[in-house]
Amino acid sequence: MPVRDVRAGMKGTGLTVFSGTKVEPFDVEILGVLENAGPRQAVILGRLNGGPLAHTGVLQGMSGSPVYVNGKLLGAVALAFTLSKDPIAGIRPFEEMTEAKAPARAPLRAAGNPVLCEAFQTCAAPELAASFQWGDAKLREISTPISFSGFTEHTLDVFAPRLRSLGLEPRQGVAGGGAARLPQGNGRNLRPGAMISVQLASGDISIGADGTVTEVDGNKVYAFGHRFVSLGDVDLPFAGSEVIALLPNLSTSFKISSARELLGTITHDYSTAVRGELGRKARTIPVSLSVDGGAGRVSRYEFETVADSTMTPFLLQMAVFSAIDATERTIGATSFAVRQAIEFEKAGLVESANIFSGEFNVPQMAAQSVAIPVAYAMQSGFPELRPKRLKIGIAATERKNQLTIEELTAGRRTARPGETVPLTLVLAAEGKRITRQARYTIPIGAPAGPLNFTVADALVTNFNEFRQAVMVPARTPDQIVTLLKGLRGNANAYIRVWRADASYQSGGGDFPAPPPSIGLLMSRSQGNPAAATAGNAKVAEIAIGNLDAMVSGTRTVTVEVKE
Repeated sequence: MPVRDVRAGMKGTGLTVFSGTKVEPFDVEILGVLENAGPRQAVILGRLNGGPLAHTGVLQGMSGSPVYVNGKLLGAVALAFTLSKDPIAGIRPFEEMTEAKAPARAPLRAAGNPVLCEAFQTCAAPELAASFQWGDAKLREISTPISFSGFTEHTLDVFAPRLRSLGLEPRQGVAGGGAARLPQGNGRNLRPGAMISVQLASGDISIGADGTVTEVDGNKVYAFGHRFVSLGDVDLPFAGSEVIALLPNLSTSFKISSARELLGTITHDYSTAVRGELGRKARTIPVSLSVDGGAGRVSRYEFETVADSTMTPFLLQMAVFSAIDATERTIGATSFAVRQAIEFEKAGLVESANIFSGEFNVPQMAAQSVAIPVAYAMQSGFPELRPKRLKIGIAATERKNQLTIEELTAGRRTARPGETVPLTLVLAAEGKRITRQARYTIPIGAPAGPLNFTVADALVTNFNEFRQAVMVPARTPDQIVTLLKGLRGNANAYIRVWRADASYQSGGGDFPAPPPSIGLLMSRSQGNPAAATAGNAKVAEIAIGNLDAMVSGTRTVTVEVKE
């Protein structure tokens, strides 16, 4: 039914599930049409009645409930007024649900990725849910209830602001699934008004986001009546769902449901609807996660997560944080040694090892360290860098395990090419000091002038090495793999030998102090002409390893090279 034919006072019927899997009708009275409420979009206002709606109001989980007028499909329940006393809903015209196109998925950089945003502090969380406001009354997309099983309550508290900014309302302990995999169904009995659950993770932990089917056209499924997370083209498994109970709430009531059987895959997620395909199997990523608390106390988790460049790193970060939070101390002196192996489908294996220690926010740092390389690889846009499986091991201790770089000294102030400069590094911990020796031989033919030795932790070293590469799109998957394998572990210190000359990166490699003509061409190609006159050209690097502690700090000493 086109919007142009809608009139105030029309009577209609909606379909949804209030209990179990039974699709039940409810009454709809059309109040009017809000023309151009969004960009070239209309919203139909309707008063809902019947079943428990007078008591609950519009429920989270009703998104997508179809509304029919004179036997024609008008649209889907998609919006509601916050803190409304009456069940008045915004209905998304079905013609907009079918005409909308999914935006193309482009490779994301730090500016658009929640995980990289936090790592590089480059952007704020977007507010994705559409809303329209009259005074204190706000008509907004009905939040999608997302249920978590196997997660701690504290985890949901920490990540809830990010989830809500995406239009998701987190709930604990009411998702279906569990360690046993959901059976595969055929979807022949799926009908408008039925509940579905987008399965973001399944196994020892499970995550499901609930909505309602608007229409089934052959093997195509239309649902929600608004965006899920506005991901564009996606590959997310969905399951048929059973409503266990309704929970009336003074703020927003919601359905408590449990997934029963896999039915297909959500293929498109755009502003006015999600679209799926029955019988299609989505690709997922197996994850093995263990937390060793010592004294034989090991917690192991096996689960599968969706293979999505935006959602996978974020869900992985939540899973790691929850696994630590479930068994280990999160406030006070703690240390977490994190080992990770990412096996890509066509690009081999990337491994890393880091230690995080302190008294506050240490689990957050450990969880983020796992998510960042996955985010960077998956959001590069190369299909070769799709993870085939992930393995994460965490060893926890209830003590601080930190070393601070206190001093770096050179055994001589001047040297000539061919001569060796002895270096002494002093690191301090609580109540002790550690000394390490290193030596650097100045190459024959080295130019005269100041030669700098900067010792730094992995964070500073990685930033100096890769800040330009992270922001510039890679041309090949090998460049991404080279960068990930080149990330320094934070249980070492790194002495950077450098001169104050221009330096450039290309293809994942360093080009220190090139000829002026080459430097000008490279600065133009990298969009930074100023780099031709100011730089930090690395000559060599010396790793100080086997420190078995989280290293932080930086120090610099200069030696004058004579002719």
